[in-house]
Amino acid sequence: MCGISGVVRRSGRIDATDRVALARMLRAEAHRGPDDEGSHADDRVLLGHARLAVIDLSPSARQPMPNETGDVWI
Repeated sequence: MCGISGVVRRSGRIDATDRVALARMLRAEAHRGPDDEGSHADDRVLLGHARLAVIDLSPSARQPMPNETGDVWI
């Protein structure tokens, strides 16, 4: 099973402390998704994903992933 993590700032911007926290979260959930990991950052949100590649092994299935225009990430 994959693992997801993230940081959301309601006020202020994502900073180095948040990035360190996300890195720690990804290390803690590495056993849930040993095949790959990914992250996405913008001004107020950090998303992290530890991937267990079971069905789609291609790079196009990496997460977090954007929509067609790149303005929404899941």
